Amino acid sequence: MRAKLRYLRISARKSRLVVDLIRGKSVDEAINILTFTKRAASEPVRKLIESAMSNAEEQEANVDRLFVSEIYVDEGPTLRRFRPRAMGRATRINKRTSHITCVLAERQ
Repeated sequence: MRAKLRYLRISARKSRLVVDLIRGKSVDEAINILTFTKRAASEPVRKLIESAMSNAEEQEANVDRLFVSEIYVDEGPTLRRFRPRAMGRATRINKRTSHITCVLAERQ
């Protein structure tokens, strides 16, 4: 059971810190960890896992035995913005995005 979150406006580096906390954990434990993690990416990742759980229910999987078998973060496209600087110059500001993929499986 797979779910993808694309174009999340948080950099991949910051998202990976949250994703590494829950890799290999059961779904209930992962949601519990994400609920009490004070990071910007924790809420979107929690919603992604709940979406993957819903996809698993549609395929008639046993929700109590699900765990996070794979979860990874890839870089998305970067939004480039410009900020004025001294002496008429401009500096580029990169607003990075990320794509998160979550795969749930049943424990045997």
